[in-house]
Amino acid sequence: MANEILQVVEAVSREKNVDREVIFGALEAALATATRKRHRDDIDARVSIHRKTGDYDTFRRWLVVDDDVETLAFPEREMRLSEARARDPNAEVGGYVEEPLEPVEFGRIAAQAAKQVIVQKVREAEREQIVNQFKDRQGELVTGVVKRLERGDAIIDLGSAEALLAKSAMIPREGLRPGDRVRAYLEDVHSTPRGPQLFLSRVAPQLLVELFKLEVPEAGEGLIEIHGAARDPGLRAKIAVNSKDPRIDPIGACVGMRGSRVQSVSNELGGERVDIIQWSQDPAQFVINALAPAEVLSIVVDEELRSMDVIVDEAQLSQVIGRGGQNVRLASELTGWELNIMTEETASARGQSEATNAIQMFVEILGIDTATAEILVREGFMSLDEVAYVPKQEMMAVEGLTEQQIDAMRDRARDILLTRAITLEEKIDMAEPAADLLAMPEMDEHTARVLASHGIKTMEELADQSVDDLIGIIEGLSEDRARALIMAARAPWFADEGQGA
Repeated sequence: MANEILQVVEAVSREKNVDREVIFGALEAALATATRKRHRDDIDARVSIHRKTGDYDTFRRWLVVDDDVETLAFPEREMRLSEARARDPNAEVGGYVEEPLEPVEFGRIAAQAAKQVIVQKVREAEREQIVNQFKDRQGELVTGVVKRLERGDAIIDLGSAEALLAKSAMIPREGLRPGDRVRAYLEDVHSTPRGPQLFLSRVAPQLLVELFKLEVPEAGEGLIEIHGAARDPGLRAKIAVNSKDPRIDPIGACVGMRGSRVQSVSNELGGERVDIIQWSQDPAQFVINALAPAEVLSIVVDEELRSMDVIVDEAQLSQVIGRGGQNVRLASELTGWELNIMTEETASARGQSEATNAIQMFVEILGIDTATAEILVREGFMSLDEVAYVPKQEMMAVEGLTEQQIDAMRDRARDILLTRAITLEEKIDMAEPAADLLAMPEMDEHTARVLASHGIKTMEELADQSVDDLIGIIEGLSEDRARALIMAARAPWFADEGQGA
């Protein structure tokens, strides 16, 4: 029997390339299970196999609990501390006391149980080996062969492992078939109870980056920097490049002789048209480059909202926007700026409307005449905050304003802003959030009162909000914090669904 155990361990370890200790652990668990089944009582058992001889010892064991426990939840598997120390003076709460038990034979039942446990352990070990093998390759380009298709998803054979290329991660209308050789981006690596642990993507922008590194030696060596990519998979893409060496033309290098390099990338992506963009440290210039070949007349940058108003000629409008908004959408993704495309006429009308509103606001709130308000707006002052807190020297440089006027306007603007802040704070202090809103995870009293002051007084009302709603209500709130608050408020919804299931 001892030799039989050692033979099983050696055979499985060699065949499956699994550590011997994993197999020993599986056999011990199987023998312990067989031991528990042999007894009528609900006992706990432990088996220890001698690694060299194959012999094994069996023990019945009890979990040590505190003497204060009135009723044992599992009388056959638990023991109070005082009783445990009568058997073992070193016993501690949370530990075990044991006594030898007659071992079961490694017979048919034990062997069957051992086989099931071993198979499970082997699968777990194999999954762990795959994860360990590929975890350092996450974010790389991999090549494999389509092994089979399952409900639209493709299982890709990478040689030493299989990976999942989900239908949603395939280029639309790509039409992969078993036996096709594909390149994909290794997007994620993690353990799952069953199935592939490697997840591939053919639509990720990073795939475009990795393909260029492969096709363009200068990019692979780091002489050409790739600053990002944006894709409409299978249709069009943009990639931003820059050269560290002034002697290298980054766009020319990526295009290649007669377009050979960019064409190779395009062919790999199902004919996806790729625009190669010159990256610029100046955001406005970068946006202009990203929208080329369309010509941009002017740009108005709003750094606080991270948006730009891009003014173009009427004849260029459709080209800048692209079919279905594709061109401007990709340019926005590539640059990281929200782009508002408009004609000169639209921009002028919008600017005039904003200027009129600002003039009216200054006249009504600051109590100044229309001519002075027009001077302020013409010089770029559009809000009370700017009048109150822009350095005085800047306002002194404006023609048509006296120092006395400037001081009076600044004092008035600051008084109004202070009054508004005090009123808002009083409104927040007087707001009464519901008890469930105050008590929910991720919440603090100030945040709860700010929400209540805007009519969001309960968890249910918070759960109905969007991330953008919360960011607009609470100044300085991050997107992650807003999402955490909303998900905490929605937790009861998921709990109800679980109970219903």
